Amino acid sequence: MRLLIVGCGFIGSTIAKAADGMDEVESISLLDSNIDKMEALTLSLNKAKAIPDMEAGIDECDLLIEAASQAAARKILPLALSKGKDCMVMSVGSFVDDTFRESMLQESRRTGSRIFIPSGAICGTDGLRSASMSDLDEVELVTTKGPDSVDGVPYLVQKGIDVHSFTAAAMVFQGSAREAVQAFPRNVNVAATVSLLGVGFDRTRVSVVIDPHTKCNSHELIVKGAFGEMHCETRNYHSPDNPATSYLAGLSAVSALRRIVANEWTGV
Repeated sequence: MRLLIVGCGFIGSTIAKAADGMDEVESISLLDSNIDKMEALTLSLNKAKAIPDMEAGIDECDLLIEAASQAAARKILPLALSKGKDCMVMSVGSFVDDTFRESMLQESRRTGSRIFIPSGAICGTDGLRSASMSDLDEVELVTTKGPDSVDGVPYLVQKGIDVHSFTAAAMVFQGSAREAVQAFPRNVNVAATVSLLGVGFDRTRVSVVIDPHTKCNSHELIVKGAFGEMHCETRNYHSPDNPATSYLAGLSAVSALRRIVANEWTGV
C-alpha cells in the first residue's frame, strides 16, 4: 500500500514511523508546509519521500492520511475522494460543516472510496456506535485540559480569559459540539467524532474545563439511552512535543492504519 501523509507534526510523524515498519506499506509520501520538519522526518525513515506537489502525491497513493488541520482537510479531501482514493481524517472537526460533510460522503459513494476516522483521544466510541442503533437520550462530553493545552486559543483570547490565571479547575465553555469544534478547532476533535457516532453536532453537549493542576488531557463521555447508561473517562498524557495533542490520538491512528493494511476488523 502506498501512503500519502499530509502533516508532519506529532500525529503525522507517529503514523509515518509506524508505517515505515509495516510490511504491507510499500512507500510513504510526506507533505507539509514546514519544509524543514518534512525533510527531517523523511530522512529518519526508510520508505519515505518528501513531495512538493499535493495533486501528484494523491495520484500516486492508495491511502491519503490527513494529519494537518481542518483547513487542510477541507482542501485535500475533495480532490482525493474525486480520484477514488481512500482517506483517513484526523481533523474530524472539518465535518462540522454539514454541506461539506454530506458532499464528501456523496463523493465517496460515487467513486467507491472510503473515509476512515480513528477514535482519536477518547475511549467509548465503540459503545456509543452500538448504542446509537437504538434511541439515545443524552450524549455529553466533558473535556479537561491544562492551561498549556489551550494557551492562545482565539476563542479564549477574545473572551479575555487568561488561561494561566486559574488557581482551581474552572469551566470556560459549555455548549453544543458544533460550537465547541468551531471554538476549539485543534483541541476537541473528539467532540466531532462523538457527534458523528451519536446524536449529531447540535444535540451533543460539550463542556471544556481548565485545570491548572492536571497533567492530563481528559475526556469524560456520558451516554444515556434505550441501551442503558455509559460513563467512560479517558485520562491522556499529552504528546512529547505538543501539549494540545494527546498521545493516544497518534496511537489510535496507528491502530487504524494497521487494521486497514491488514484488512482486519475485530471489534467493529
